[in-house]
Amino acid sequence: MTSADTLRAFKRDGRIVVVGASLAGLRAAEALRDEGFTGSLTMIGDESGEPYDRPPLSKQVLTGWVPADGTTLPRRRDVNAEWLLGVPASGLDLATNQVRLADGREVPFDRVLISTGVRARPWFVESEAALDGVFVVRTREHAEGLQRALAAGPSRVLVIGAGFTGSEIASICRERDIPVTVAELAPAPLVGALGAMIGEIAADMQRAHGVDLRCGVKVTRLEGDAQGHFRRAHFDDGSTVDADVAVVALGGIRNTEWLRGSGLAAGVWGIACDTGCRALDLNGLITDDVFVAGDVARCPNPVYEYRLISLEHWANAVEQAEVAAHNMVSGQADRWPHLSIPLFWSIQFGVNIKSVGVPTFADEVVVTQGSVSDHRFVAAYGYRGRVTAAVSFNNAKWLDHYRQLIETAAPFPPPCPTPDQPVDMKPVPVDFPGPVLLAQGATVVVTGHDPGERRVTAVQQHR
Repeated sequence: MTSADTLRAFKRDGRIVVVGASLAGLRAAEALRDEGFTGSLTMIGDESGEPYDRPPLSKQVLTGWVPADGTTLPRRRDVNAEWLLGVPASGLDLATNQVRLADGREVPFDRVLISTGVRARPWFVESEAALDGVFVVRTREHAEGLQRALAAGPSRVLVIGAGFTGSEIASICRERDIPVTVAELAPAPLVGALGAMIGEIAADMQRAHGVDLRCGVKVTRLEGDAQGHFRRAHFDDGSTVDADVAVVALGGIRNTEWLRGSGLAAGVWGIACDTGCRALDLNGLITDDVFVAGDVARCPNPVYEYRLISLEHWANAVEQAEVAAHNMVSGQADRWPHLSIPLFWSIQFGVNIKSVGVPTFADEVVVTQGSVSDHRFVAAYGYRGRVTAAVSFNNAKWLDHYRQLIETAAPFPPPCPTPDQPVDMKPVPVDFPGPVLLAQGATVVVTGHDPGERRVTAVQQHR
């Protein structure tokens, strides 16, 4: 049997398992059927409901415009799959090609796609996280609970963390005329994703809309009353804030723990893969039958010096899932690389913030068009003299122009493409906070002396 015969037989009768039944998993399943895969398809998900859209959870759901159960993802086609929902995967056995489930079942596969995504990082003290009125926002149930709490008219909401999710929630609070305090350890909101200059603009925007923004401070304790309701937060500068609701918006944790012992290059950073979405094993070798897509994938991007990048972006999840699905049912010569330029958007305080590229891959930033004071501008990011990213405030129509500059390694700073040249076009240092992942300790050790014996072994971190 030739390799072409083998591939045809796999597309007709093979077994594909998708672990992670959310956006990336669903779009991959649809793409597999579009590619002509007629074999068995199994979808595994830890949540009990159908796949749903997450961006509205911190936006339209909290305003009450869209009910939480109104976020179900539309089906592009029938995927004819067996759905195993409400039970998480607990292990992956690559020797026998089986996914183990938490309820003891084992699901065999010929090829598997991992799209387990991320979960919300909880408050670090379990008893305080359990107080009534303390929320995270990642699932439909989380958003529904917070929406009810906001609708009850709290005296004040405390948002811990001023990244995109925290800032969007603060915006919703002000839109509903709810007093809100935002606590951020960094010098400004959004500074970890977009740098100091945009962070200062975001800080001005929050304060102009009445947010009690406290930067450079750390929340040390959440205090409840005798009935178990959250009532007060303590800060490391000795101050306190009284509030009825606290929203913990401290980012996400990639769901990779279930892969411990699997032999894959999986950890807190995600699951390493090549641009064809094939997972790497611990030794950095490509696997043949394990693919990765979505928030949990850590993929090299040639535009950014082949650095491995994890992206928690809606568009990236869709595009990567489609590439992974194509490659799962294609021969080596026909496989595609995932080479799209990242795209992200957020709406807060009446401003549509959109970015293209990877702003953290930059050493300088400059406003290239528009007016900062009017919150209608574009800022371009550069690294060693070339354009690497751009961020727009209420000016998204120009981002396709900047995407082309990124793809062609255009010189930085780029000229203003429109008559609305800003007052100051002098680049400034982008000024991101220092890397935090480098401080998380070793995750592997290398053993053996001869090239044929040298191997990598995972080590469990003690944190």
